[in-house]
Amino acid sequence: MSKLQENINDLVKTNNPNDKVSTYFLHPMNKWRLYSDFKEGVNTGGMIEYVRLFSIIAFIILLIACVNFMNLSTARSEKRAKEVGIRKTLGSGKKQLILQFFFESVILALLAFVFSLLIVLLLLPSFNLLVSKQLVLPFGQSMFWVWVSGIVLFTGLVAGSYPALYLSSFNPIKVLKGTFLAGKKAMMPRRVLVVAQFVISILLISATIIVYQQIQHVKKRDVGYNPNNLIMIPSSTPDLDNNFSVVKNEILKTGLFQSATRTSAPITDIWNYSPAPDWAGKPAGMNLLVSALRTDADFTKTMGIKMIAGKDFSGAPADSANMMMNASAVKAMGLKDPVGMALTYNKRKYTLTGITSDVVMSSPYKPVDPMIIFYRPHHSNYISVRLNKDVRPQQALSSLEVIFKKLNPAFPFEYQFADQEFGKKFAAEELISKLTNIFAGLAIFICCLGLAGLASFTIEKRIREIGVRKVLGASVQQLLMLISKEFLKLVLAAFIIAVPLTWWLMSNWLDKYEYRIHISVWLFAVVGGLILLLTLLVVSANTIRAAVKNPVKSLRTE
Repeated sequence: MSKLQENINDLVKTNNPNDKVSTYFLHPMNKWRLYSDFKEGVNTGGMIEYVRLFSIIAFIILLIACVNFMNLSTARSEKRAKEVGIRKTLGSGKKQLILQFFFESVILALLAFVFSLLIVLLLLPSFNLLVSKQLVLPFGQSMFWVWVSGIVLFTGLVAGSYPALYLSSFNPIKVLKGTFLAGKKAMMPRRVLVVAQFVISILLISATIIVYQQIQHVKKRDVGYNPNNLIMIPSSTPDLDNNFSVVKNEILKTGLFQSATRTSAPITDIWNYSPAPDWAGKPAGMNLLVSALRTDADFTKTMGIKMIAGKDFSGAPADSANMMMNASAVKAMGLKDPVGMALTYNKRKYTLTGITSDVVMSSPYKPVDPMIIFYRPHHSNYISVRLNKDVRPQQALSSLEVIFKKLNPAFPFEYQFADQEFGKKFAAEELISKLTNIFAGLAIFICCLGLAGLASFTIEKRIREIGVRKVLGASVQQLLMLISKEFLKLVLAAFIIAVPLTWWLMSNWLDKYEYRIHISVWLFAVVGGLILLLTLLVVSANTIRAAVKNPVKSLRTE
């Protein structure tokens, strides 16, 4: 492909020798969607990063479920201890027991897949609305079933690995003598697994909040122009290009519009990059890439762009030898008081007539590119019109449609609202935020289920102790503190691990945005408090139920 790219550039230069600044590169069509980000002609990624991100999150949630299974299986090991002891005395080897426990966990994973498939079928229409796609489950494709089988097998083996190795290691003599205390040796690994769950939950909640804060931060950014009441109309036709003065007069005669102009690209995107112009005193070896835009008169008036110095192309002399540039270009070129200076671009002489404020045209998450603006009224691609205040958009659009059908009858009337087009730049991140919310909620739900099961087992093991303490005068609050203390220690350990991990991961994610937020310490305090509250609610619900029971019933079982 590199050879073909080289041949294309040679062919373009042969047929257009005056173009000394443009360079062309090839990009396969099958990568347009997922690999759409470029920097100086080099692909830097795109939506594929989010595909990888959500694959990792899905794996993490699956891991949480596996951890729950491990915890509850080992916590209830007393139920299986005698079974293992008897099987071993009857001649079962450790390998046979391991295979049995693995087989049980794989069967459970298979049953879980059946239920999950039903849930996916029910939720898929809603998910399609969320992502604006029409996704279907490819039941007819063999690779779908290969992947499903792999996931089921992987889940069963991972979830059953620790329980299988732990349960098969019981000493049959101690078990049958009654001297074996099930669960004691597994206490530390179980605590580690619970801490891991809390770490993942804290990470996901924090990530969700940080993504939301980043989006809101960028939405409040000053874009440098007024996108409200601004309509953009594709105009790359000879009739509109050659008769723009007539079109403009017809538009302004309606009394519905303040001004109109035309440009080579929409104000919400950059279509052209090229090397910066030359000027007297330009440092040797400077290779500055700038964006370029061709405009007509009333450009800054129509777009609502502020002039920092000099004047724009309105009011004449309208000269194609005039040029403007934005503040970022002046800064990048190291110029001081440049209005009126001579510039050379593509072997043509220009005069810098004005400096505009920076306008966010491409990604709102990045600094504004240095930009040069030419007065080139012909060969435009967009006509932009600004509505008067208090004019209803539908009324204005109806008038525009009549004008364009009259003066450009061969083409349908199409339009775009600048604020809506700019809003699309947040679509990917907003979708990421919504999906992260769902994933975080699912992770917390699964984590709470596991916590509830573990708390229930802990209380069940200490039910007689609770009864004795209650007979001796312990209050419900004291019993609650007794049971909760162990889990609160686990939350604290998870918080200590999760905070630096989350800080590192999310800082790396934010680093790709040059216009970004800074992670606040208070964020982790809020998330830690939320996890602590959830833990107390789950543990309290189980503890209070046991604490209010009549202690006589629990003590009679002795």
